Amino acid sequence: MSANHDIDTLIDMMAKLPGLGPRSARRAVLHLIRKRELRMTPLAQMMQTVAANARECANCGNIGNAETCDICADAARADGTICVVEDVADLWAMERAAVFKGRYHVLGGTLSALDQVGPEELRIPQLIGRIAVEDITEVILALGATVDGQTTAHYIADHLDGRVRLTSLAQGVPIGGELDYLDDGTITAALTARKVL
Repeated sequence: MSANHDIDTLIDMMAKLPGLGPRSARRAVLHLIRKRELRMTPLAQMMQTVAANARECANCGNIGNAETCDICADAARADGTICVVEDVADLWAMERAAVFKGRYHVLGGTLSALDQVGPEELRIPQLIGRIAVEDITEVILALGATVDGQTTAHYIADHLDGRVRLTSLAQGVPIGGELDYLDDGTITAALTARKVL
């Protein structure tokens, strides 16, 4: 057994995190060890705190420290609009943009026949339940422009048709994007969703 067994185990665990491979994990662990008091100890303490306290919001599926997240608890955000996203990371990205002032609903994935993910494996029934209980007038479908994302959007639209106003995020050429670097699907979506100047 290696004398560095604990360190090797930590590197292996870090390498399993998204965006980190074995070399990046090794560099991160070495940095943490060298800055033990400044970085590693506070990081370990915060990880224990988050592990003990983090929970999924019972209403929308966001991650927070309470049964109801700050967004759902904020009465000012009860404007009748729900933005449906695939994952918590998407919710956090929307919040970083600081444009949307309503509430969210995290599905926890998208429908996928290949992966045997149906509506019951996602939070679609809870979304339909929220529409019935809360004073919702618009549902924004902010799902990815993938086959599974669009399948999920169509499924939700079929189940909410006529009950609320349904909208989706605009798709197409990003600001600063050059046509030469875009795929055919993006160009098609951009051309289809063109607007008058």
